[in-house]
Amino acid sequence: MAKATKKQALGRGLSALLKDPANDITSVQDKHADQVIGNIVELDIDAIEINPFQPRTNFNEESLRELASSIKELGVIQPITVRKLNFNKFQLVSGERRFRASKLIGLETIPAYIRIANDQESLEMALVENIQRQDLDPIEIALSYQRLIDEINLTQEQMSDRVGKKRSTIANYLRLLKLDPIIQTGMRDGFISMGHGRAIINIEDQSQQLDIYEKIITNKLSVRETEALVRNFQTDKQPAKTKEAVEIPKYIKKGVKDFSDYFGHKIDVKVSKNGKGNITIPFHSEEDFNRIIKLIKRAK
Repeated sequence: MAKATKKQALGRGLSALLKDPANDITSVQDKHADQVIGNIVELDIDAIEINPFQPRTNFNEESLRELASSIKELGVIQPITVRKLNFNKFQLVSGERRFRASKLIGLETIPAYIRIANDQESLEMALVENIQRQDLDPIEIALSYQRLIDEINLTQEQMSDRVGKKRSTIANYLRLLKLDPIIQTGMRDGFISMGHGRAIINIEDQSQQLDIYEKIITNKLSVRETEALVRNFQTDKQPAKTKEAVEIPKYIKKGVKDFSDYFGHKIDVKVSKNGKGNITIPFHSEEDFNRIIKLIKRAK
């Protein structure tokens, strides 16, 4: 208990140091920077602003209230991380749920690790740390990976090293962004899982994706049932194989003309590659059928 009290007192002492304009710290080379940067400091909550680079956009209200209740009983066990902006002004890098929950119960200060980082470093820190959390939905993770590609210019290989995930795992998340936005929203809201999304993504046309999505929701399909549905859908959409046309020999062409003239109808002849074939004689009524029968009997 004595250690915790000493640590808390140290945090308050550093907080006072940060509020001294004569000792404002703007870089790691500044006086007292080694005492502040990378250490836990009790910061005024009002001196901290939300990180615009935060990849997380959904905050469950019930979950926040539960966390707030825990913080009220036990305090903030894991400090948040901030970066210093200006004099006594800080920006969240990670820990927004803890920050929001603390504000919810009216805390005036919060323990925080202080970093000095530029915008790009702050973005990367926020994205990488949040990707490793367990409570982000698949689309939030996919969007974080995409931002690391677009804004930090990281390759999938580099991301694999930074976040400790296989490249194939990263690729699977990124593919989810090819889903129709309605389906992405459904995944974020928990109507379908990432497994459902990975099955649907095998359908390229987004209108067809929505047809599959509607069936999943209506029939409460499992991931395996969805995979089977997608396979059947793809089979149904495959064009029928056309048989290679066989050149009709001249003797058949001449004979067909004679048949047509004799029966008074266009006679259809189909020939296979081995020379075998079928002759089709059409008729239009019972009377026409009987007429053809008479012509055949007469030919005997």
